[in-house]
Amino acid sequence: MPITDEAIEKIKGMIVSGELRPGDRLPKEADLAAQLGLSRNSMREAVKALELVRVLDVRRGDGTYVTSLEPRLLLEGLGLAVDLLQDDSILSVVEVRRLLEPAATGLAAERISDEGLRALEARLAEMEAAGTDAERQVAADAAFHLEVYSATRNQTLLSILDGLSSLTLRARIWRAVVEAEAINATLYEHRAIFSALAARDRPLAEAAALIHVNTSETWLRGVVMAETAGNGSS
Repeated sequence: MPITDEAIEKIKGMIVSGELRPGDRLPKEADLAAQLGLSRNSMREAVKALELVRVLDVRRGDGTYVTSLEPRLLLEGLGLAVDLLQDDSILSVVEVRRLLEPAATGLAAERISDEGLRALEARLAEMEAAGTDAERQVAADAAFHLEVYSATRNQTLLSILDGLSSLTLRARIWRAVVEAEAINATLYEHRAIFSALAARDRPLAEAAALIHVNTSETWLRGVVMAETAGNGSS
């Protein structure tokens, strides 16, 4: 195992065992390196890596602390991937969303409150009011889905799906701009999801969400295949 990976595993082990708890300050770098039998350089690299994934919080001039370790915070690291995804890698994100979003929407159908339905209806009205303004329409679209995720009352699921949704945001704006019927189709699909949620019908909500995600995935696959073919012939 590379030395830096070993350092990461040892710090994680201290957190998992409870030796370090959320909010705790880590010992000084030299002391911790000596305690774990590691070099200061490998310890420094491990701290940087764990800071990147929101496990540690490095406060300049103060020290290094274990974060709250809440799912929402840890899963913010998903947002970093948006600038790293290339070519057809975005399709893997859509595949994961297709696996999770219908199940989450079905769960929301069982748990959504009247207040949650009113919030969803407001987001749907915002989508309709956006007209052909692609950015406004997609922003309201994202807000609609966030309300659905929130209705599951599962913070981990909300964090995962919100992260995945944000990764495809630019692609969805692009589709709304270049495909004439995309906005009308999207509105129709969102109305179907809302109706299923309002009826508290889990199977119908799952089906409506699956149709919606499949529509986006089919379009995106077509774009990626066309681009790949175009690059291959150039």
